[in-house]
Amino acid sequence: MCGRFVITSPPAALRLIFGYLEQPNFPPRHNVAPTQPIPVVIVDNGIRHFRLMRWGLLPAWVKDPRNFTLLINARAETVKEKPAFKNAIRRRRCLIPADGYYEWQASGHRKRPYFVHRRDGAPIGLAGLAETWIGPNGEELDTVAIVTAPASGDLASLHPRVPVAIGAGDFDRWLDCRSDDADEVMALLRPPREGEFAWHEVSTRVNRVANDDAQLILPITAEQREAEAPRPANKPSQRKPAPVASDDGQGSLF
Repeated sequence: MCGRFVITSPPAALRLIFGYLEQPNFPPRHNVAPTQPIPVVIVDNGIRHFRLMRWGLLPAWVKDPRNFTLLINARAETVKEKPAFKNAIRRRRCLIPADGYYEWQASGHRKRPYFVHRRDGAPIGLAGLAETWIGPNGEELDTVAIVTAPASGDLASLHPRVPVAIGAGDFDRWLDCRSDDADEVMALLRPPREGEFAWHEVSTRVNRVANDDAQLILPITAEQREAEAPRPANKPSQRKPAPVASDDGQGSLF
């Protein structure tokens, strides 16, 4: 799955790679989380555009968002059949620029976070599905989910699922929804090739959404790992309790 990701490339570089008209200026993000607005690339009337959308897809048919599960990911295997995604995969495919993402792996009694990125350091175009939800008062909310696929090869040792990365040569094919048919793009929903991505363990500071700085993506040091290791529970004291002093009427804080 993909529950946190990173956008660190300069806006001008991303604009050149993804080819949208707008010239947005946004700061680097090292801990993008669900429900936050994220950059999305869509095609409208044959032209690529930059949009901000809420991460967490909300289908148009939802009556009350408060009673609907947050959909941050869409499984490639079932995306054509699931009611929440079957229209979006045909008509509202999009790309989500990223420079990597975080994944958590079980280690003993806790999970350790890892930063996953392209081995060559290039930005990634994550496969996304978009929906615009319209509320009872006419309010509109653009939302998006990231498509995931079963992991294979080396990445399967880290986690059983991976976000789908669309290659730059397939951007046009993925974004072109004129045929109103998803069959021709389903072959793009595959895991990365062996060796295409690399990863390293990072600090558990990434677990807190409030933390968003460049230190998050650095490999964890031995000192950090030691400091973050869970401490053994304190054993109950074997000492006999001290005798209770008589109350002298003055009271006590202890």
